Amino acid sequence: MALGAQPAAGFSLAAALFWGTSDFVGGYAVRRANAYQFTTVAHVTGSLLMILLALWQHAALPSRQAVGWSLAAGSFAGLALAAFYNSLATGKMGLTAPVAAVLSAAIPAVVGMSTEGMPGPLPVMGFLLAAAGIWLISRPESGGRPEGLGMAVLAGLGFALYFLCTKRAGTGSALWIAGLSRACSFAVTSVVVVVGRQWQRISRSSLAWAVLAGSIDVSGSWLFVRGLQSGRLDSAVVLSSLYPAITVLLAWLLLREHFSRWRTLGMLATLAAVPMIALA
Repeated sequence: MALGAQPAAGFSLAAALFWGTSDFVGGYAVRRANAYQFTTVAHVTGSLLMILLALWQHAALPSRQAVGWSLAAGSFAGLALAAFYNSLATGKMGLTAPVAAVLSAAIPAVVGMSTEGMPGPLPVMGFLLAAAGIWLISRPESGGRPEGLGMAVLAGLGFALYFLCTKRAGTGSALWIAGLSRACSFAVTSVVVVVGRQWQRISRSSLAWAVLAGSIDVSGSWLFVRGLQSGRLDSAVVLSSLYPAITVLLAWLLLREHFSRWRTLGMLATLAAVPMIALA
């Protein structure tokens, strides 16, 4: 096992924990708010938090190239999120969530293997198990023709490009990389809100939930950057992409939501995948 494998896996799994928690908080709160507007508030909160922390720690500004890749990553993330919400709105969910989740993990994993070499048979088996687990956990409980499938594919591609651009941002300050990326996502989602006339009055409670969700989510992004900087692209992406398991688990524990046979199987698959990827 490579010397940096365990710290990298730790950062990536922590990112999954934070992202999954943020999705749970946001999913719970957005029932009472406009989804696009909620996301915009969360993004501005996240970008301010990271930039203020970077200034407080006197973190060195990344190179011009790193700034460019960070902004590109944020642009793709913002567009992917808009496509994802559009997919959910136009169809019956269908395969939207699992298609986006698996594509966003699979594409960078394949790129990582082609550029960094094959990681060995055990991690590859772990990647396949993780992909299956993400699919089973993210798939909706009810059937239905996935009318928004095209947008779901675009969302998956956008999130995959976010991962790849973040990797290209290099080894500069993770706070700056996460903050600049989130600031660009905020700009993109703001345009979606304005052009789509999605703006409406937001309650204080929804505003507070958006601030909380944005803070947790961007912390996950910072951890993901740290995982990328200290390990392999494929491992970092696949391990951090296990976040739907955290969201489903929290919904089951706190909201008593139904835990189907398929989701149980997906949870077991992801649990089995973690040591295969992280410890090999």
